[in-house]
Amino acid sequence: MEITGLHLGQISAGIGLGLAAIGAGIGVGQVVAAALNGIARQPEAANKLQTVMFIGAALIEGVALIAILFCFLALKS
Repeated sequence: MEITGLHLGQISAGIGLGLAAIGAGIGVGQVVAAALNGIARQPEAANKLQTVMFIGAALIEGVALIAILFCFLALKS
């Protein structure tokens, strides 16, 4: 189906890209906020919390990159 020169697959891929970016931004923001809150409460645990924060942020970004990859693959078909 075509709407003003754009196929619905292109529109849905664009929406998916936007949602993946927004979701990753919200998720990483929550992880960092929780880590900063924990560091503020227990400064001596900063190294452990920082390590866990980076692992969590990397996992969230990985899921977002996979979602973006699927959106680009949807454009090919």
